Amino acid sequence: MTAAADRAGPVVEVTGLGKHYGGRRVVDDVSFRVDAGEIVALLGPNGAGKTTTVEIVEGYRRPDAGSVSVLGVDPRRAGREGRARVGLMLQGGGGIDPRMTAREVVRLHARFHARPRDPDETLRLVRLQDAAARTRYRRLSGGERQRVGLALALVGAPDLAILDEPTAGMDVEARAATRELLGRLRAEGVAILLTSHDLTDVERLADRIGILDRGRLVAIGTPDELTSASRPVLRFRLATALSQDDRLALGKVLGSDSGAPGIVATDGAPDRYRVDSVAPTPAVLASLAAWCDARGALLLELRTGAATLEERYLELTGSSSGEEPP
Repeated sequence: MTAAADRAGPVVEVTGLGKHYGGRRVVDDVSFRVDAGEIVALLGPNGAGKTTTVEIVEGYRRPDAGSVSVLGVDPRRAGREGRARVGLMLQGGGGIDPRMTAREVVRLHARFHARPRDPDETLRLVRLQDAAARTRYRRLSGGERQRVGLALALVGAPDLAILDEPTAGMDVEARAATRELLGRLRAEGVAILLTSHDLTDVERLADRIGILDRGRLVAIGTPDELTSASRPVLRFRLATALSQDDRLALGKVLGSDSGAPGIVATDGAPDRYRVDSVAPTPAVLASLAAWCDARGALLLELRTGAATLEERYLELTGSSSGEEPP
């Protein structure tokens, strides 16, 4: 177990965090915590404030409001020993000399720590060994470079790992291996704060998920808590696809009791549909079945349930996008 697992209190505690550039507030009253042995993921569209929030947690930027504690201290005032307990995985290589091999890079970074992991063991952990470990960084694939970045974050045996898009650019096998590795680190007591655009990875991996939009933390909770907070969705599949006119007509029928037409939208395939703006009551289900029967449309599948994480994410963030300052 890590030293962080033995200490009282959260590994990361962010309270009322604020940051602005000019007249634009890019982080607005954000609060969350990360405990030892917990994986917390931050999601959000471009410009939502993820990068700025993480950089403040790392100690790279100064907050304009609120406070941040990492392993019990302000990260901007952490000494050398405190900084060594935090592993960072940065996008873009983080200043790696492209002429060095993966093994040389990891061995070099291991020398910066008093009690590092064995570099070769670290390379094995991230599935980067043999020929790949002997390859110059500039010749590595995008996914292999990601694994070098992950190795650099872990070689110091950190109590806290802050990972920016840890599985970006990896193939399916490497992504699965990385999820397994992060799960093992969690079991060892390492606290992990990560950002990602991959909702599938996050849903499988994170204990809690925070969703940022326009600088505000609009939701935080377990994957189940986030999806169950959304209203149930009606989905169905037919033997043949509906025309646009049929979808409009069906929407009017399903929304007749509520006074507003339902929106019948395709759901990943031409013969699969979801109904928005109408709650899936027994009367709505009966109306759908009757409408299909009257038109001879064979109903192959009918189900209701909570929204997916992706649907909940889109519901909370809408179509917002923007740019965070450099």
